[in-house]
Amino acid sequence: MRLVSVVGARPQFIKLAPVSRALRRTHQEVIVHTGQHYDDGLSGTFFRELSIPAPDYTLGIGSGSHGAQTGHMLGAIEEVLVLEQPDGVIVYGDTNTTLAGALAAVKLHIPVAHVEAGLRSFNRAMPEEINRIVADHVASRLFCPTEEARRHLADEGIVDGVEVVGDVMYDLLLQVRTQITERASDLLPALEVAPAAYVLATIHRAANTDDPASLRRIVHALGDLSMPVVFPIHPRTRHAMGQHEIVPSKAIRLVDTVGYLDMLTLEQHALRVVTDSGGVQKEAFILGVPCVTLREDTEWPETVAANWNILAGSSPTAIADAIHRPAPVAPRGHPFGAGDAAIRIAQALDRWP
Repeated sequence: MRLVSVVGARPQFIKLAPVSRALRRTHQEVIVHTGQHYDDGLSGTFFRELSIPAPDYTLGIGSGSHGAQTGHMLGAIEEVLVLEQPDGVIVYGDTNTTLAGALAAVKLHIPVAHVEAGLRSFNRAMPEEINRIVADHVASRLFCPTEEARRHLADEGIVDGVEVVGDVMYDLLLQVRTQITERASDLLPALEVAPAAYVLATIHRAANTDDPASLRRIVHALGDLSMPVVFPIHPRTRHAMGQHEIVPSKAIRLVDTVGYLDMLTLEQHALRVVTDSGGVQKEAFILGVPCVTLREDTEWPETVAANWNILAGSSPTAIADAIHRPAPVAPRGHPFGAGDAAIRIAQALDRWP
C-alpha cells in the first residue's frame, strides 16, 4: 500500500520513528513535514537521532494563529495528496498538523488512520483537545494507546475501526533505553548536576506561555526550590519570558531545547519532572520518575491514577508540595502495551482500507 504520514511537531516525529520503520517493511511510505516545528532543535535533530527518513515533502508552514496555520497546512497537504494519490493517510497525536492532515484527506475521500486515538483531557479550551476529537471523528482506523482511550471513543459512539495497540512512544523508549543510560556520564557533568539531585522542567503550552501571571508563578516556584532546575526552554517560552520581563533565579539553568535521547536521559536521572507536556508526563511515568504536571487536566489519567503524576496547575504552593512529596510506592503497572504497537499498526494496515 502507498501511505502518507503527515507530521510537523516534535512529539509527532517521536511517534513516527517506530511506525515508519514498521510500515516500510511491507508498505510504501511518503512523509510530509508541515513545518509546524521548524527550529532544528525541535525538528531536524529528531530525524537525525532517530534515523527517520528525510521528508519527501517539507511544506514550511511555520508559525501563525491556529486558524491561519491550520488553513495554510490544509491547502498545502491537499496539493500533496492530489499529486501522490495514496491509499491512506496516517496522522499522529493532536497538533494543528494532525487536524489539517485528517481534514485534507477526508475531503478527498482518502481513508485516515489516527495514531494515538481516543485521548481526552475534557478541556475544550485546549486546541489539542479539539484537534484530537475532530481527527477521531473523521478517521476510519483508530489506534488507541490504552483501554481508557478506547472507552472514550466508545462513549462518543466510535466503535468501528478501533483497536488498542499500545503506545508507540513506549515502543521507542524501550528501543533506546541502553543509549540513554550511556549518555548520562557525559550529559549530567556538563550541566553540573548529579543524578536525583535536580528537577527537570519544561513549559510550552499556550495556557502557560501566553498568560504572563501563570508563567511568572511557575518560574518563581521553580526558582524557590533548594536544588538546581534544568530547564530546556522552548522558543515560545523564551520569547514570552523576555516579553514579560520574567527573570529566572540562578537556580534555574536555562538550556536550549535538547534532542530526544538527551531529554530522556535528563528525565531518567531527575529527582522530579515538572512539565505541561503530555508526552513528557508519559515518559516520566515509564521511566519511574514522579511527575508534576503544570495543568489542571491530563490526557494520561493512568499516570495520575497510579499516583505517579500530580496535577498542580500554576499554583506555587501546589507545585512545591508536589515536588517535595515522597516518591510513590504504588506500582506503576504497564498501561501502555507490550512495546509492539508500531508493528501492530503496520500489520493492521495490511487489511486497510
